[in-house]
Amino acid sequence: MQWTMNENSLFAILLRSGFWWSFLIAGCTIGVMVALLPEAYRLAGVIAGVPFVATGCMAAWRQWKAPSRKRIESTATRVRAMPWPDFSRALTEAYRRDGYEVQPVDGAAADFEIRKQWRRSLVSCKRWKVARTGIEPLRELVRAKEAREAHDCVYVAVGEITDNAREFAVKHSVTLVGPPELARLLPKARRG
Repeated sequence: MQWTMNENSLFAILLRSGFWWSFLIAGCTIGVMVALLPEAYRLAGVIAGVPFVATGCMAAWRQWKAPSRKRIESTATRVRAMPWPDFSRALTEAYRRDGYEVQPVDGAAADFEIRKQWRRSLVSCKRWKVARTGIEPLRELVRAKEAREAHDCVYVAVGEITDNAREFAVKHSVTLVGPPELARLLPKARRG
């Protein structure tokens, strides 16, 4: 069983927010507890702030490692300018660098099957340049995932993904890879 955090939980929201929010909440929690609790229980008050400090450290680490807005925009521009052979080669190399086995897939819905240990995922990326992605390509990818009995599916797009498509992706566990993820995945994307 894979454990996942509820995306609307306090800690999930804090992980997506600025790291300083977690440290602010930790400081307030510790300050209030130390001020209000009897001396014998102040240590428990300090300990109550530890989860927020840990969350702040995790958020700070993620934000420090995240690509800058300029790098995201630069990567998106370069990726849009790439022809399909260059983009598919760059994506294949990136997944291999991350430890995946990559195999091309015949079919319109998916382009690659990536495998790491026992987990298989289908990747659809041929429509990476479209300006706006709706539900239909995601629906086709989910059908292909079920037909091939893959565990996950990944949809790569540099353009906008509609709200309906995002809801569909959440409901059917489709991982959406957009410009921020591509900036991490393709740190040295070159113009084709």
